[in-house]
Amino acid sequence: MEFNPFFSNQTLMTLCEEFAKYNLIDPSYYQKWDVKRGLRNADGTGVVAGVTQIGNVRGYYMQDGEKIPMEGQLFYRGIEISDIITGFRADDRFGFEETAYLLLFGKLPKREELRAFRSILAEYRTLPDYFTEDMILKAPSQNIMNKLARSILALYSYDDNPENTSLENELLHALQLIARVPTIVAHAFAVKRHYFDNESLYLHRPRPELSVSEDFLHSIRPDNHFSELEARLLDLCLVLHMEHGGGNNSAFACRVLSSSGTDIFSTISAAVGSLKGPRHGGANQKVMEMFGYIEENVDNWSDETEVERYLEKLVRKEAGDGSGLIYGMGHAVYTLSDPRAILLKDMARKVAEKKGFSKEFELFETVEKLAPAVLAKVKGDNKPICANVDMYSGLVYKMMNIPSELYTPLFAIARMVGWCAHRIEEVYNPGNKIIRPAYRAVPGSGRYVPIAER
Repeated sequence: MEFNPFFSNQTLMTLCEEFAKYNLIDPSYYQKWDVKRGLRNADGTGVVAGVTQIGNVRGYYMQDGEKIPMEGQLFYRGIEISDIITGFRADDRFGFEETAYLLLFGKLPKREELRAFRSILAEYRTLPDYFTEDMILKAPSQNIMNKLARSILALYSYDDNPENTSLENELLHALQLIARVPTIVAHAFAVKRHYFDNESLYLHRPRPELSVSEDFLHSIRPDNHFSELEARLLDLCLVLHMEHGGGNNSAFACRVLSSSGTDIFSTISAAVGSLKGPRHGGANQKVMEMFGYIEENVDNWSDETEVERYLEKLVRKEAGDGSGLIYGMGHAVYTLSDPRAILLKDMARKVAEKKGFSKEFELFETVEKLAPAVLAKVKGDNKPICANVDMYSGLVYKMMNIPSELYTPLFAIARMVGWCAHRIEEVYNPGNKIIRPAYRAVPGSGRYVPIAER
């Protein structure tokens, strides 16, 4: 009998039941064999899987074997993120290119070095000939992250030496990817809006004289218009999202693939796939979706009791998307505070006052304030919990009139720098081995049964 791929829903349900019958793992096994689920220890600390000089995240310290919460800190090459931002803003400069140079090369650039670096990135913004026509226009996607991952993988075919992992070639590929990804995202966004949203198609050529944030805003707007405030805000967001240590899911995915010896295009496309997930970079869109539910179902946003009742419904899976999560709250490392969230919140407050979003900003503050107690009440979990970077980033983008489908791709544009830095560190340093953790096998005892006897 020939297999028919178009089987009925009933057949599919039967197959799902068969799968569930034989494939569920007893949760007690994880404790029995001390399995580090999520590569995390029982106390929430991460399993050390490598060494890096690129970024560092601090949210607690260990004292006498006990995890002590602390105010969060984020370091790029040993420099605290707030110091980097204060530095370039004091000189009234855009910070993306300077921070990218720091993460890639391990030092802050001199003026001439920064000028040359900016010129290199500007030169590489233009995509290969016919790339947009063949790889984006001919295969549009409703999800820009999906199109970004496929486009990065496709760049392999446009490269003369994609398998060469020498330091020179790796740096060249890294610079090209950092420069080209904003253009790919802008074109993928335009094509998505045209084919799926029934809007006119606008494809703008990159402008080499503009900064990364300026050129991106120029590229996604039909009339090319953007304000100085918008460009500065986007630049700051990109710097804050650029790197977060080697242990975050997408950077670790990047290092896992790099350890196998595969090419940079395969590696970075996998990192994009990781970031796409709602538990990682996709969380900023989920935050805005959640606040849409709150704004629609809470009559008085200033009434903390009413807001609290709705948050309890969210946690009990009686409202929202049914996940039981308060998106934007909690982090694997940060306990008392996320330094990125603090900076974004301060930024969001100032922009809200200027753009008439003060009421909505106050609702975000209320949710941040009430969420820890709600989670403790409903789930009985009293561990410290703070707002993470996703709580306010979506609101900032919304106030900048950036469509929600670009929130996670913007995260990818920024994190491309961190991924490339981790990729090169993994490939360049001698002695690194292919990453291969162990899984405890728990098969039942069985024997092969001839098909006639089953």
